[in-house]
Amino acid sequence: MSGASGTSSSLHELPAGEMGNHHRWLSWLTVLGLVYLLLAAVGGIGDGFKAAAGENARELFAFASNPLIALVVGLVATALIQSSSTVTSIIVGLVAGGLPLSIAIPMVMGANIGTSLTSTLVSLGHVRNGEEFRKAFAAATVHDSFNLCAVALLLPIEILFRPMERLSAALAQLLYSDASMSMSDVNFMKTLLAPASQGLHLLTSWLPGISAGIALIVIGISLILFVVSRIGKILRTLLVGKAKDIMHAAVGKGPIAGMASGTAITVLVQSSSTTTALIVPLAGTGVFSIRQIYPFTLGANIGTTITALLAATAIHGPMAVTALTIALVHLFFNLFAIALIYGIPVTRNIPIYMAETLAELAQRNKLYVIGYIVGVFFLIPLLLIAMSRLF
Repeated sequence: MSGASGTSSSLHELPAGEMGNHHRWLSWLTVLGLVYLLLAAVGGIGDGFKAAAGENARELFAFASNPLIALVVGLVATALIQSSSTVTSIIVGLVAGGLPLSIAIPMVMGANIGTSLTSTLVSLGHVRNGEEFRKAFAAATVHDSFNLCAVALLLPIEILFRPMERLSAALAQLLYSDASMSMSDVNFMKTLLAPASQGLHLLTSWLPGISAGIALIVIGISLILFVVSRIGKILRTLLVGKAKDIMHAAVGKGPIAGMASGTAITVLVQSSSTTTALIVPLAGTGVFSIRQIYPFTLGANIGTTITALLAATAIHGPMAVTALTIALVHLFFNLFAIALIYGIPVTRNIPIYMAETLAELAQRNKLYVIGYIVGVFFLIPLLLIAMSRLF
């Protein structure tokens, strides 16, 4: 009897186990689908801005006449377009067309700040849960805080002594070849996301004028909020046991592993905005702490420089070396920032302190969130532009 009972029991357990595995596979497929939607949403916001701005998008850069305005222009343009890769690629093209390096370099630094807006917006998907929101907002704004510190430290040094420009120019001379080496079209993510992009455009193509672009932006933001809410709940149940160990080995096992994984993922998707947006929900649900997320975002800063470097390989003629120089400046800016801020124990925790303080304030009162996003990414930069134009 007991043997029959045991056999019967095991027979009942096997289908249950299979059903459990089947459910996990479905959940992982759902996560992949949601990640795809998130990537499409980020792209949709950028496409929406381009559609709304039309051919005038490049005019965002046209009136930069000094380093401060150039910094602000790079920041605002990236915050609007939601892609530092796009902005830095445009800057490479502008340098090839004659834009002075003294103006282009602060623009690139501004793009580094502007790109961190995406992860901050993604953290709003956790706004209903106070503790989750605090963790997610801190993880998102540690990226902002580091980039702000990097610019505050390195921009004055670059204006006074031009170390990055000199180093990049020397290296560009060594690397440059007249042979065609264009790799500017190497972007498999663009191909992968093409169906979603076309679908979003079909949804809005019937709208007249700039309304289609505005609608794309609204749809993109709505999709981000939906995806973050769903993906956080699913990952919370999936990332246990071995799956959690694998994620921690890639991201949370020391600063070198974190930076390496952030760099690798960003090189693959060619967007630091996307990379940091993907990791924020994991911080919100408690899978990773802010100290584990921090090196990962620094790796994303390095990885995003690949797009400008690829764009520079497409430039030929007398300005080719200069175009490659600005792309290398972007790389060295991020490497020097990591060395000078993260590499020194005294300064390493400053961005974490800034992010945690802001997150605690935001948890108490959501007006801090609005004030932070509007103030840092739009209001203060635009006021600086207005003041510089008056004086």
